[in-house]
Amino acid sequence: MKVLIDENLPPAMAKALAALFIGQHEVVHLRQRFGKGVKDLEWISELSREGRWVVISGDRRITRVKAELRAFQSSRLIGFFLSKGLYKAKLTKQVERVLALWEVIEQQAAVMEGGAMFELPMTTTRLRQIKN
Repeated sequence: MKVLIDENLPPAMAKALAALFIGQHEVVHLRQRFGKGVKDLEWISELSREGRWVVISGDRRITRVKAELRAFQSSRLIGFFLSKGLYKAKLTKQVERVLALWEVIEQQAAVMEGGAMFELPMTTTRLRQIKN
């Protein structure tokens, strides 16, 4: 699985996940891949052209801004967005939840069509699909 950690989450999260899943998954941070300040429409378009990527993000704006939402929904990407509470939590809690949900993320990424978006919850293992 190819995983992009969005700019709204720390590069340390991507580094930790990359080290943990070395040889199994490719995990990169958005800044590592595209540099600082790349526009959402640019990276969404680029990764979609490359094929199937999983995006883990704290940027819920993508799910609300019409142009970004349309671009993501028509892409080949699968998005997992931290819930509001999880986004405001400490990094250790965020990483703990991503790891707790990793198998669920893998399963959803394997069966969903591109453009699907899910919310990563603070406590449960049940993902809510974001439909706008």
